[in-house]
Amino acid sequence: MQLKDPARHSYLELARRKTLILGEISTGKTSLTARFLKEALQTENPKDITLIDMAPDKIIHRGKPIGGRILDITELPCAMRVLQPSRVNPPRHSAKSKEELLKFVEDNRKAIEEVLDIYLDRPTPILFINDLSIYLQSGRWRKIFEAMNRSETFIANAYYGETLKEDLGTEVSEVEKRLVEKLSDRVDLIIKLQGEQRSRKPQHRL
Repeated sequence: MQLKDPARHSYLELARRKTLILGEISTGKTSLTARFLKEALQTENPKDITLIDMAPDKIIHRGKPIGGRILDITELPCAMRVLQPSRVNPPRHSAKSKEELLKFVEDNRKAIEEVLDIYLDRPTPILFINDLSIYLQSGRWRKIFEAMNRSETFIANAYYGETLKEDLGTEVSEVEKRLVEKLSDRVDLIIKLQGEQRSRKPQHRL
């Protein structure tokens, strides 16, 4: 089923399913994820929910904001578990060389896997992930798939576009895109948010 207007859909339609929200930068992926999370808190026990927020701090890239955490735009109850890496760098925006970009990707991987391991040690039935594509840049995906499979309800967002394609020849962007598409094949529903630029769409869409 094709979802034409995400604003008309609610968390209850996504409950007990695996959902991936995709889009270019500045298409509202984080805001939509935050809305679904707030709706989940109205019907679910907060102790059954985990948010893993992989996003870097919000920055401006070519006049548009990228990054930014869910806690920056909404308040969450203390009873709900929020896991955030100690530090995440936006590699393609910040790196000045191929070597530095790859170092940022590896540093991000290590920091993110620390919080993924916390979830995998004590999974909750409901899992939200903000900006999971930044982890996929490392070429690793098994922990994401395992976390998804451990949850009953999985709602995550990921960058999928062309604006951040330049990667100083590291092929990080191609790796990221390929693994986002791999994950797209494993979820039940995809919400594709439209922006100014469009890239090839995964086959399965809500």
